[in-house]
Amino acid sequence: MVDLTTQYQRIRHEIDQAVLDVIRSGRYIHGEAVGKLAAGLAAYTGAKHVVPCANGTDALRIALVALDLQPGDEVIVPAFNYVAAAEAAALLRLIPVAVDVHPRTFTINIDRLEEAISPKTKAIIPVHLFGQTADMEPLMHIAHKYGLFVIEDNAQSLGSVYTFSDGTQKQAGTMGDIGVLSFFPTKNLGCYGDGGALMTNDKALAEKLRMITIHGQSQKYVHQIVGCNSRLDTLQAAVLQVKLSYLDEFIQSRRKLASWYDAGLQSMSNRIETPYRLPESSHVYNQYTLIVNENRDGLQQYLKEKEIPSTVYYPLPLHFQPAFKDRVRIAGDLSISEKLCRSVLSLPMHTEADEEQTQYIMNQLIRYE
Repeated sequence: MVDLTTQYQRIRHEIDQAVLDVIRSGRYIHGEAVGKLAAGLAAYTGAKHVVPCANGTDALRIALVALDLQPGDEVIVPAFNYVAAAEAAALLRLIPVAVDVHPRTFTINIDRLEEAISPKTKAIIPVHLFGQTADMEPLMHIAHKYGLFVIEDNAQSLGSVYTFSDGTQKQAGTMGDIGVLSFFPTKNLGCYGDGGALMTNDKALAEKLRMITIHGQSQKYVHQIVGCNSRLDTLQAAVLQVKLSYLDEFIQSRRKLASWYDAGLQSMSNRIETPYRLPESSHVYNQYTLIVNENRDGLQQYLKEKEIPSTVYYPLPLHFQPAFKDRVRIAGDLSISEKLCRSVLSLPMHTEADEEQTQYIMNQLIRYE
């Protein structure tokens, strides 16, 4: 699905030098590269403050802690999504509220949002899924109307840009109170291990986020609040700093591959739906996800026989997960999420794909009976 080895070979001299510089410095925790990465991400996204941390799931949990949510408070999350947002809430004894998603964008369905809000609702976690943003303008309007926090889960859509009706453009992760990032190796900006970050435009909130990541310390051995240990190590920051300089190039490579898929699969439009683009959002294609209108599992098996990888993101909606059977409040009908779990299929999507490989994949798809 992702060719990280070939990508490394393309930039290995810079990566190797960056890693070697860290080893020679001996500063593996809070080394110089961590601060430089935070500054680079702030410049790239337009966020005023970036706080690196150990991984994207930690970032979600830290965000919820920083906003002072209390046990029993409700947090709205999309039902079709990876479990991390709901998991972070549940670990803090908050109540995840599952809302259905839009049938074409796969992101939280704005039309279902208000009916999910109760007196206990304190926050919304829109997930910018597969490479494009949720529809943020109406979502932010609803959040302001009801006085709700917004935590953007931007693990998959770094570099995506949302355009508001007045022409204002903002990067994914910079529109709500806090945006969270994951640097898992398969992300568009991925390290060689685990990593994450939080973004905010609020200085006081940024300081609180930073304290939480280092045991609640305002200074060494002075613990102002209860925190945790969630630090991005310097080696991973050094790798990410190199790769950040290539991020726009990586995104363009993904968009080129997506355009090849789009063109090649036109003849299958009655059987397969290619990814829909929200008009307000650019797409950075962390995944290229199809809707297969008939026999998704049969198609996946066929591709496996042709040695073509494919993946189902995600096979179960949140409310069907055993761990959340009694931990989630279901807000209305979730049939779209349930249907998507039975019909989505993601094709290989990475920066190193060439036209010959892509043509082979499309030829095999077209031949599928």
